[in-house]
Amino acid sequence: MGGAGTTADRRFPWQPGAATGAGSMPGTDIRETVRVVTGAVEGLPFLPELPARGPGADMTGRTAGLLAELSVQHEPSGWRIADRPGRDTRRAAAWLREDLDTLEEFTQGFTGPLKLQAVGPWTLAAAVQRRNGEAMLGDRGACRDLAASLAEGLRAHLADVRRRVPGARLLLQLDEPSLPAVLAGRVRTASGYRTHPAVDAAVAEETLRGLLDAVAGTGTGGGPGGGPGGEVLPVAHCCAPGPPFALLRRAGFRAVSLDLALLTEGEYDAVAASVEAGVALFAGVLPGHGSTAADGTGPLSDPAGTVSGVRTLWRRLGLSPESVAGAVVVTPSCGLAGASPACARAALEHCARAARTLVDDPV
Repeated sequence: MGGAGTTADRRFPWQPGAATGAGSMPGTDIRETVRVVTGAVEGLPFLPELPARGPGADMTGRTAGLLAELSVQHEPSGWRIADRPGRDTRRAAAWLREDLDTLEEFTQGFTGPLKLQAVGPWTLAAAVQRRNGEAMLGDRGACRDLAASLAEGLRAHLADVRRRVPGARLLLQLDEPSLPAVLAGRVRTASGYRTHPAVDAAVAEETLRGLLDAVAGTGTGGGPGGGPGGEVLPVAHCCAPGPPFALLRRAGFRAVSLDLALLTEGEYDAVAASVEAGVALFAGVLPGHGSTAADGTGPLSDPAGTVSGVRTLWRRLGLSPESVAGAVVVTPSCGLAGASPACARAALEHCARAARTLVDDPV
């Protein structure tokens, strides 16, 4: 089936055959990285993160720098609550301003979807320590305070990006790789001998829904999502085994980003229910490291072969082949910070070519 018969899915702000990145990229040169990102995945560019710059540029540190009325500092054991912003959080804020200045420069006149990333409230609670060195996850009141602080910080961040790139249709990706472990009670305490109690699924869902409602302004991404000055389309990124699809759908996420290689047959019904309810899949089909061109250790497959798993999944789910190109965004399975800059660029370009084959030949 040719691409001429494929039309845009009005539920989503991207065109069929879109690709994007998970968020992190290699190196420390933000100008070159933004140039690569806006060129390689021009249909759905994203604000890159450069963790090689040091503490405050990592995904936890960058998000910690967004928190409102809650300060953290970087310790040898990780990020910890503090009385006042420390050097690392001030540096994180400075890097983010520099990154946004650069993004604004490279997106003059841009109209289309633009993705931002931040750590979600449960992964953040598992990563940020209280003053006693234990994760905030162990204190339900601290978790509520953290989620509220994150919501307020994200509201300000999104408003800033809207001002800088007024034609953008914003997507907010919340990185929740620790969510399955949080729900299963597998997050270890500081000693490593115990685990924190499992968080009830209803509590996790309520927290996520509340955050999405707060950052979206009115609801959680209804309509086509992310229009200029309008609502934000929320994306949940979980590259760990066992993403809780039903929970994420009920919380209001309009897309789930996952490592397709980790998907099991037992999860097919949950995926089908999500897609049929209007949730898109950001399908991680290209490893961020390992024997691929992402780290220069081996060749990539042909673009069509890269997304063969997507086609197989669609057939097994019994979904319309014509819907795959609009409802699936092709991505690396996780961040590309461990790759060389040249290989990271090649990986993004390859994802873009692979995504276009879903338009030209969806089955």
